Amino acid sequence: MSQETFDLVVIGSGPGGYVAAIRAAQLGLRTACVEKDPTLGGTCLNVGCIPSKALLESSERLVAARLHSAEHGIKIGSVELDLPTMLGRKDKIVKQLTGGVAGLLRKHKVHWAKGLGKIVAPDRVEVTGEATEVLQTKRILIATGSVPATIPGVAFDGDRIGHSTHALSYPAVPEHLIVIGAGVIGLELGSVWARLGAKVTVLEYMPTLLPMMDPDVSKVAAKLFAKQGLDIRLGVKVTGATRKGDSVEVAYAGADGQAQTITGDRVLVAVGRKPNTEGLGAEAVGVQLDRRGVIQVDAHYATAVPGIWAIGDVIPGPMLAHKAEEEGIAAVEGMAGLPGHVNYDAIPNIIYTHPEIASVGKTEPELKQAGVPFRKGSFPFLANARAKALGETDGLVKILAHAETDRVLGVHIIGPRAGDLIAEAAVAIEFSASAEDIARSVHAHPTLSEVVKEAALDAGGRVIHI
Repeated sequence: MSQETFDLVVIGSGPGGYVAAIRAAQLGLRTACVEKDPTLGGTCLNVGCIPSKALLESSERLVAARLHSAEHGIKIGSVELDLPTMLGRKDKIVKQLTGGVAGLLRKHKVHWAKGLGKIVAPDRVEVTGEATEVLQTKRILIATGSVPATIPGVAFDGDRIGHSTHALSYPAVPEHLIVIGAGVIGLELGSVWARLGAKVTVLEYMPTLLPMMDPDVSKVAAKLFAKQGLDIRLGVKVTGATRKGDSVEVAYAGADGQAQTITGDRVLVAVGRKPNTEGLGAEAVGVQLDRRGVIQVDAHYATAVPGIWAIGDVIPGPMLAHKAEEEGIAAVEGMAGLPGHVNYDAIPNIIYTHPEIASVGKTEPELKQAGVPFRKGSFPFLANARAKALGETDGLVKILAHAETDRVLGVHIIGPRAGDLIAEAAVAIEFSASAEDIARSVHAHPTLSEVVKEAALDAGGRVIHI
């Protein structure tokens, strides 16, 4: 059994963990990063954000080739799906990026401890892999991420009934894919397989689609997804799933309370994720967890145990890779005596469907509930020259600004490149900008960003191009 001493041991190499480890090394801390999987990058790089976006891009290009080339004057002829090649491209991208993380750790002299990490004392982590390694440390940062959540009556079999990881590598396009949950994962992967030819039925417990998004955006999204062929059934409660050969029968109570069943050849359970804290040993050394396994931390990400911090999906807040990254940097900078800080009002949330959906800041219902006076402005992509040139005119940008100070409080987008456009809004909120600031900033023409400018102009009652 080998033993080494470090200034910081990071448990988990996802976006939060590996970024924190690199920042710690930059600050002069001798750092180790523990990872149980054979590759670095955590869920995001291996079986989450990155592979799903690769499939989203490929499936969108397939639809564009089949349905939209002719309108551009491009005659293609027969367009066929080569699923093995598409999946292989996805795997190649994952391999490149996870290998890149390994290179970054080597560059910054971060020790990669390969194996399952367990906290055995506030200053000691035991790593069990091909050999057992004990890491003596001054500090521990928990960044173990999350795992797919389950629901009663639906058990994963790793084949016909699975979670998001399985849905990234189906060997063939399902004839009928039943998705349980209309959140980010369910909508993204459901739309991938729908574009590749599957009939997709989505069963959602909530009575409205995307309740965490602004209502104006959610309404547009519901219409567009229905137009794309997704059968989304709201207000239903799934009670069980039974495999019958190569089929699965899903039982659920409809919005009217009546018992119903639906049969498909694959089921994707996408009901969210839960903190990956089981078997970590954190509770045994005094770290406080709630009943869901969420680690309780203070404003500086410190747990109740001196010397142990936690970030990312294991602590309260949205489970977003970029949130984990910023928390990791803030936590490590705090350890080094620097003023690390994360502005949670300026964290974007993006759903990479087609079109994309992006949001930052407060929604209209949140502002109304809080009694905050506001005015709003919006502008459709239909009236934007660049969107017309792209052939992507669905959606809008909506800006919420304080009625008295004009400070930007929230920005909500559904439309082409929404995930990129939201960055301007996040910066605006970070710097406490006003809608007037956005409206008076020069936006290049013709670009999609002009829709953001026009929405800001509309918030001031002087929209130009509509």
